[in-house]
Amino acid sequence: MDFETWWLIFVPILFALGWVAARVDIRQMLSETRNLPDSYFKGLNFILNEEPDRAIDAFIEVAKLDPETTELHFALGSLFRRRGEMERAIRVHQSLLARSDLPQAEREQALYELAHDFLKAGMLDRAEQTFQQVLETRYAVSAVRALIRIYESEHDWPRAIDAVRRLRGLVDEPVPQLAHYQCELAQAALAVKPPDIQEAVAALDAAEHAAKKLVGDGQGQAAMTRIAMLRAGVARMQGEYDGERVFLESVLSGAPAYSGLVAAQLYENYQRGGQSAQGLALLRQHYLRHPSLDVFNVVFRGLREQTGHDQAWAFAREALQAQPSLLGLDRLLEVELAAPEGERVAVQGQSLADLGLLRKLIHRHTQRLDRYACRECGFEARHYYWQCPGCNAWETYQPRRIEEAV
Repeated sequence: MDFETWWLIFVPILFALGWVAARVDIRQMLSETRNLPDSYFKGLNFILNEEPDRAIDAFIEVAKLDPETTELHFALGSLFRRRGEMERAIRVHQSLLARSDLPQAEREQALYELAHDFLKAGMLDRAEQTFQQVLETRYAVSAVRALIRIYESEHDWPRAIDAVRRLRGLVDEPVPQLAHYQCELAQAALAVKPPDIQEAVAALDAAEHAAKKLVGDGQGQAAMTRIAMLRAGVARMQGEYDGERVFLESVLSGAPAYSGLVAAQLYENYQRGGQSAQGLALLRQHYLRHPSLDVFNVVFRGLREQTGHDQAWAFAREALQAQPSLLGLDRLLEVELAAPEGERVAVQGQSLADLGLLRKLIHRHTQRLDRYACRECGFEARHYYWQCPGCNAWETYQPRRIEEAV
C-alpha cells in the first residue's frame, strides 16, 4: 500500500488529543484531592508518624464529614473491634445500616461485621439474630460456623447439631465435634431422674454413625472411646454388667491410650462379678503393653487389697524401674500410709513419720504434674475433658497427665 503524505496530519492531531485528555485527568484528580477533608491528610500523617490513636480520631472526623466513605467506615469498625472498643465498633456498623441508600452488598457486609461485634462483646443473643440475617448471603458459611460456636458456648446441643447439618449442606468437610454433640445429649439424658435410657441410646446411635465417618480419615478414636464409655454407663444402669464389661474392654483393645479412663470402672465390674483376680490379671497384662499411671494405680491398689503388700510392692518396683514416675511413687506412699499398721510394708530403717515426710515432699512436687493439659492453649485441669474449658477446642486433652505426656 502506497504511503500518502497527507496522513501525517493525524500525528499532531493525535498528540493534541492525548495532551487534552491528560490535562482533563489531572484536573479531575486535583479537584477530587481538593474535595478531600483536611482530616484525611492529617490521619495519613499521623499514621506515618506512628500515632494510631490520633489517626483514628482524624479518620472518624472524615467519616462524619463524608458519610459516603463506606470503606473507611468498615476499616474503622474492624479496627475498633481488634482494639476491644466494642461500643464504637457497633456504633460505626449501625450507622452504616441506618443509611437508606446503602447498596445491598455493603448492607450485607455491615450486618456480618455487626454480628462479629456482638459476638466479641459477649452479646450472644444479638449476635445470633444478626448472623441469621446473613445466612442467605455470601457470608453463609462463616455465619453458620459462628452460630455453631454460639450454640456450643450456650450448651444448646440440638441447635448446634442443626447448624452442623446446615454447614455440611454448604461445604463438604468433616465436622469431628458432631459426635460429641450427640454424646452431650446422651449424657444429659442419663443425668436426669429417672434417666431417659431410650433417648440416651438414640443419641449414642447417632454419635456412633457420625464418628464412624471419621475413622477412615484417621480420626474419631476419641469420639468412639467416649461413646463406648457412655454405652457402658447405660448397661450398668440397666444391670447388664456383662455388656458394661464388653464396652469397657473394647476401649483397652481399640484405644489403649484411653485405658486409664476406664481402668477403675472395669476393675469394679470384675469385682462385682466376683472375678477380681481375672480383672487384675487383665489390667496387669495391659499395663505391661501400654503403661499408664491410672492403670498402675488400679493394679497396685487391687493387688494390695487382694494379695497383700508383698506382691503389690513387687509389681510396683518392677513397674517403676521400667517407667520411673514421681506420681507413681506418690500413689504408693499414699496407699501405704493409709493402710492399717499391721498391714504396712516394712521399709528398713524408715519410720512412719519418715515415710509421711517423704510423701509430703513428693506430693508437693507432683501436684503440678498430676494434671491434664490442652495441646492448643495449655489450660491445665485435674479432670479429663473432651472439650477444653479454656479454648473450647475438642479432643485437645491427652488422656495422660503432664508427667506421662512429657
